Amino acid sequence: MIYAVANQKGGVGKTTTAVNLAACLAESGEKILLVDMDPQANATSGLGINPREAPGSEAVLLDGADPRSLILSTDVPRMDLLPSTPDLAAGAIELPALAEREFLLKRGLDLIDPDYDRVFIDCPPTLDLLTVNALVAAHRVIVPVQCEYYALEGLSGLLETIAAVRERLNPGLRVAGLVLTMHDPRTRVSGEVITEVRRHFPDIAFRTIVPRNVRLAEAPSHGQPVIRYDPHCVGADAYFDLAKEVRSRE
Repeated sequence: MIYAVANQKGGVGKTTTAVNLAACLAESGEKILLVDMDPQANATSGLGINPREAPGSEAVLLDGADPRSLILSTDVPRMDLLPSTPDLAAGAIELPALAEREFLLKRGLDLIDPDYDRVFIDCPPTLDLLTVNALVAAHRVIVPVQCEYYALEGLSGLLETIAAVRERLNPGLRVAGLVLTMHDPRTRVSGEVITEVRRHFPDIAFRTIVPRNVRLAEAPSHGQPVIRYDPHCVGADAYFDLAKEVRSRE
């Protein structure tokens, strides 16, 4: 099963969700691949890997490289990484000129999908061809939604994009769920966003809510997912709960 973790808004906990959800499922015994499709390469650096040391997803897209030769091991047992580099930003400019440009990532991942229980794609905070490639390659989409005032802004546009990709390019694509992130129970707006998301999207909003948590924020600077950095913090607990919920929805 391949999941795209996507939202065109930045700062919503997208990479945090991709890294920690993948790590929690690997910790439970599954074989997991995380694919970094963001030119900022935060998922790569957040796992302690220098984004400039090795080629990754841009080589798959632009050069047709076999991703099996580019996959790196991580410090999390049973969890591998197809890294990103800043070169992917230039690749995004080149993609429109390539034939069948929406299917380039899918072709690469089709070679390795059977080797893993789950694949997670960390998308960039845009709706460009990098994200479209991820949506075409994926079976399901997980959408992180920040518990802030502007959270719902653009969400309908993303869901429309997913529907368009499903209609034209990937009939099997479905939304696995919306995950509410960065919840601060001390603020009224955080609770209001939760209420609104669950009211408008009752069938696809995950029950699990990821809180604002200092340990979650610190973990990437140490090159670790939070379950390795502080497995007993509330952020780790939330992502373990989300992992169970993702499994149950299949």
